[in-house]
Amino acid sequence: MEITISSQVKDPERIRQRRAEIVRAAVGLFAEKGFHRTTTREIAQASGLSTGALYEYVASKEDVLFLVCRHIHHTILQQLKASLAVEGPAVQRLRQSIQAFIGVMDSMQDEVLLIYQESKSLPSPFLHEVLRQESEITQVFDNLLHEGIRDGSLRTSPKNVPLLAHDIVVAGQMWAFRRWALNTMDFADFAASQTERLMEACGS
Repeated sequence: MEITISSQVKDPERIRQRRAEIVRAAVGLFAEKGFHRTTTREIAQASGLSTGALYEYVASKEDVLFLVCRHIHHTILQQLKASLAVEGPAVQRLRQSIQAFIGVMDSMQDEVLLIYQESKSLPSPFLHEVLRQESEITQVFDNLLHEGIRDGSLRTSPKNVPLLAHDIVVAGQMWAFRRWALNTMDFADFAASQTERLMEACGS
């Protein structure tokens, strides 16, 4: 069951707008200072709210972190699904989705790191939901791999699919996790190399 963050405000559109502002402010603060060193007062100020007004939309700083993680996963998943809105064999759509995913990882480096560094601070139900959302992203690639096996455009065994799907996600995230070691490499070269390596591993 999807977790709902309670609010004292009754207008859904107002909640959506204010929480979007809170999330934008919190992403910057958490990326700069970390979750524990950031105060709710700082989040409120960066959102253009008083601390009291902030608590009309969330009950705790953990609520804010959960909203941040959910927003990041939603953005990644939406952009990934948009890359699939094309006709063609699964092998072609898999290549496009890998390229799109790596591109999103480039544009959301701080956000991706934030999830992995700070999500451990979430209460257990929130953390389980964040992990479920992460699994949705992996499932996109899992589905494409099975589709490719069925239409004959990918030459691999179904038993390899779960690990291959995780390989794709981890390889795409490498640009965010290992950017300190890859800072002399051009992103286009990284993306092309990872895409070709992954496609070969998937039986392209």
